[in-house]
Amino acid sequence: MGKRKLLIGMVAGAVVGGLVTLFDKETRVYTSGKLSGVKSGISYVTKNPSEAVHQLQETFDAISEKFTSGTESAINALDQVQQTLGKVENKTEVKEIE
Repeated sequence: MGKRKLLIGMVAGAVVGGLVTLFDKETRVYTSGKLSGVKSGISYVTKNPSEAVHQLQETFDAISEKFTSGTESAINALDQVQQTLGKVENKTEVKEIE
C-alpha cells in the first residue's frame, strides 16, 4: 500500500510540476518543439519499421563495441598495474635479502 501511494504521489507531483512550468511562454515553446520532434520521429518509425530496427541494431552494435573496447582497455591497465606492483615487490624482496 505504501509503495502504491509513493508512486501515485510521484506521478501526481510530476504532472502538477509539468503543468506549472507551462505557465512560462519559453517553456511552452520549447515543449511544443520537442513534442513536434517526437511526433515526426514516431511517424517515421511507423512508416519505416524495418529501417528503424536496422538503425537500432547499428546503434546497439556501436555501443557494444565501445563497451568492449573500454573493458579491454581497463583490463590492460589493470595488468600493467599488476606487473608494476610485481616488479616493486620483487625489488623489495631483493633488498630485504641483502
